[in-house]
Amino acid sequence: MTTLKAKLKDDLTTAIKARDELRSSTLRLTLTAINKEEVAGKEARELSDGEVEKIIAREAKKRREAAEAFDKGGRAEQAERERAEGELLAAYLPKPLTDGELEELVAEAVAEATGAGAEGPKAMGAVMKIVNPKVAGRADGSRVAAMVKKLLAG
Repeated sequence: MTTLKAKLKDDLTTAIKARDELRSSTLRLTLTAINKEEVAGKEARELSDGEVEKIIAREAKKRREAAEAFDKGGRAEQAERERAEGELLAAYLPKPLTDGELEELVAEAVAEATGAGAEGPKAMGAVMKIVNPKVAGRADGSRVAAMVKKLLAG
C-alpha cells in the first residue's frame, strides 16, 4: 500500500473514532474513488503516490466546482460544506505554486520553446507540453494556461 493511501486510511480511522462526520465522510469518498481506480481496467493494480495525488486533486476540484454551483443556486450551507471538504482534501496535496513561482516556471518553458523554434501564440501547445509536468498537481490547468498566454503575448 502506498504511503499516501495508508495515511488516508489512518486518518479515516482517527476521524471515525473522534466522530468527525465531515472528515470521515470526505475520506471515505476519496478512498472509494482510489479503490475504484485500482480495480478499473482488465486487472487490479496498486496505485503509486503520484496517481493517488491525482485522484485527490480531482476530488478536490469536484468540491470546488460543486461549491460554485451551490452558490449560484443560492444554497450557501451546501456550498460551505463542499468548500470545507475541498480544504480538507487540499491538506493531502503538495503546496500550490504562488503566482511568482508559476510565472518563473512558465517563463523558463517559454524560453525553452522559443529556443526550439516555436513562437507567437502558436507556441502555446509546445510551452504547455514543457510546463505541465513541472507543475503537475501544484497549479490548476486554467491558471497555467492563462499565465502561458500572458507571457506569450508579451
